[in-house]
Amino acid sequence: MSKNNTNISKFLSYILRHQPETIGLSLDKEGWAVIDDLILCSAKKGYVLDYTLIRNIVDNNDKKRFTISDDGLRLRASQGHSSQQVNIDYKEKVPPRFLYHGTTKRFLPTIREQGLFPMSRQYVHLSLDEHTAILVGQRHGKPVLLKIRALHMYEQGFKFYQADNGVWLSEQVPPEFIQE
Repeated sequence: MSKNNTNISKFLSYILRHQPETIGLSLDKEGWAVIDDLILCSAKKGYVLDYTLIRNIVDNNDKKRFTISDDGLRLRASQGHSSQQVNIDYKEKVPPRFLYHGTTKRFLPTIREQGLFPMSRQYVHLSLDEHTAILVGQRHGKPVLLKIRALHMYEQGFKFYQADNGVWLSEQVPPEFIQE
């Protein structure tokens, strides 16, 4: 992805996940923005978007951060929302035996004591593979890989969901289900 497209992707992530009101954009309760409204509101902030550019960013984003609706008229972030007005109705799924979470060493004492919580997001984000989790963890320093006994958690009554981009979601991960 070009540097310009990367910048626009970051802008879209910020707007669609966290602060749509900063450009005067409204999202519905499932996090969808009307693409025509997004284009108009973004132009007011100096971001020149069109449908082709948005489609290109959606199709070429390696993390599949965005989803275009089946009718092609709306766009949303796949997951990672901090806005309380967004509540995507993810369907509950049975997770695989293990999922992974990348973090940094400085957070380990708190995680060992309290487990994982969404913090400013709505869910804890978990990866299907170790490599992806390590990439996530290294954004904040030297990565530490945590192995989550997801299926055992599920069998104990914890719910799991999967976003459109494949990221697994849970409301929390208690420490007894975490292996270092």
